[in-house]
Amino acid sequence: MTEQTTPSTPSYSSSLVSSLEAISNRLRRHSIVSTSEAGSGHPSTCLSCADLVAALFFHALRFEVANPENPFNDRFVLSKGHGVPAVWAAWAEAGAFAVEELMNLRKIDSPLEGHPTPRSPWADVATGSLGQGLSIGLGMAISAKMDRLDSRVYVLMGDGELAEGSVWEAAMLASHRNVDNLVGILDINRFGQSQGTMYGDDVELYARRFQSFGWETEIVDGHDMVQIVTALDRAISHQKTPYAIVADTLKGKGVSFMEDRDGWHGKPVSQGAMLEQALSEIGNNPEPREQLTLHSPSKRSFAIGTASSMPAPKFPANTHLATRQAYGKALVALGQVNPRVVVLDGDTKNSTYSQEFLKEFPERFVECFIAEQNMIGAAVGLSAMGKIPFASSFACFLTRACDQIRMGAVSQTNVKLCGSHCGVSIGPDGPSQMGLEDIAMMRALPGSTVVYPSDAVSAHWLVGLAAKTDGIVYIRTSRPKTSLVYNNETEFQIGGSHVLRSSDRDRATLVSAGVTLHEALRSAEILAEKEIPVRVIDLYSVKPVDEGTLRQAAEETGLVITIEDHYPEGGLGEAVLTALANTNCRYHRIAVTGLPRSGPGNELLRKFGLDTASITETVERLL
Repeated sequence: MTEQTTPSTPSYSSSLVSSLEAISNRLRRHSIVSTSEAGSGHPSTCLSCADLVAALFFHALRFEVANPENPFNDRFVLSKGHGVPAVWAAWAEAGAFAVEELMNLRKIDSPLEGHPTPRSPWADVATGSLGQGLSIGLGMAISAKMDRLDSRVYVLMGDGELAEGSVWEAAMLASHRNVDNLVGILDINRFGQSQGTMYGDDVELYARRFQSFGWETEIVDGHDMVQIVTALDRAISHQKTPYAIVADTLKGKGVSFMEDRDGWHGKPVSQGAMLEQALSEIGNNPEPREQLTLHSPSKRSFAIGTASSMPAPKFPANTHLATRQAYGKALVALGQVNPRVVVLDGDTKNSTYSQEFLKEFPERFVECFIAEQNMIGAAVGLSAMGKIPFASSFACFLTRACDQIRMGAVSQTNVKLCGSHCGVSIGPDGPSQMGLEDIAMMRALPGSTVVYPSDAVSAHWLVGLAAKTDGIVYIRTSRPKTSLVYNNETEFQIGGSHVLRSSDRDRATLVSAGVTLHEALRSAEILAEKEIPVRVIDLYSVKPVDEGTLRQAAEETGLVITIEDHYPEGGLGEAVLTALANTNCRYHRIAVTGLPRSGPGNELLRKFGLDTASITETVERLL
């Protein structure tokens, strides 16, 4: 456990200190006025962090304002996203945009949203769902370490969100990896949304907690500019562990009717006398004695390398391989041609087979242990720094990080997710280990892509396509080994499908992917022997879906049957049904319609009508 830092305080010029104090007061005024104009927002939390933001931006941060994508820039993550009016104000004072733009806060056509989103180029990620910023900052800091950059990452957190477990997942991994370019700034203003926070203003307790997770800590008066800049300077020079500055602040600082009072969360100051009083108490817009600007980052050459085409696989025709195993092999092939690819795992790498990438590229692998929320947050941070992260776990465990994935979509992040061990086909481990909701979760995300390989070849190519497809891409892989459906040179595309069996006499269409596709193909062979020809479509792209091929099959065969190892709600079947809206055909869905149990995979498939014999019987009955 590290000790709290209490060295002597260096001296700073009165001109610098007074100038930073002047800027912090300007941030307070901007926050009060902009939220009042918007008629909504969180001015009280802006007032508590204004001194911290002013010191960070105009003393510590190295950032080229005109080039927010400069790889040498320090990075800032506002984890307490509701405090963003103060941060928008800081960017305006730094020259990112005109101060007058602050009056457009929360307007529908303005990038200055009520919580940060990348609609503004000065916000790398979306925040506002509390407890996620430290994980994102950790991912950014890890990326900077990978690229041997001397940039730092600063994360401003509120005390309310420190009740979130994901904060401590990130804190633990940051110290484990000795991420000493990560600085956490804790705004301890003792009030949450509806009441006081768990530990009030006990800053020593918060410091001890971060110390216990291996962080160097320092307690400061969050409204004493000398103490703040001193702590920031010490954090910058500190090595070997991450650094936490624990700031004792007052919510609503500077406005008497709001300062250190409960009941002001999320309430703007009303126009008129109340606004005039608040601005009078904060003081006039003072001009800093010094012209303070953001410091420029270091400049040197930086090249991460360019990607080349992914080579074709070389699977023998008799290959019998699980798609989860093929995923691991595909990651290695991708890593060889694309230096931006990094892989994260949640202590499942010997099951997801991401361990294959670890063996070849240990410097680009991040073991996140059993902490899926932090894994996704770190992946979002890596993506914000230009990496292409692939994060892997069991499909069912990714649901634990649903909010982080949702916020990743708001961040328009470029993260690739792989969920293995999907469906009842995994067998004896039972329902707690079966991903049966994952397609629904991933399909619901705006801008997401969902792919579902059925053999080693399709897994290889879909991993390659995932790397080239912007946004969140979900790859669903299976536990059972399967034979090859495709030859190594088969082409795949996002939004595509493959018709694996067809004739002009087909009486029904079977649509599936993954393990159940093989059951459907065997069923089609049996039905053909009975002179019941059916079409089989591999819907390897579940979102976007190949609407044209599905509609044509529906029109030509008159009956569409979907087969999926997933619950009915939100899965492959509903994707097909949506595509067939207003199409004149019969439709039937076979899915996991009840709570599964432990048992052999083949028996579980039979229990829910997903095996070859059951599919055959269903087709005959419907016809």
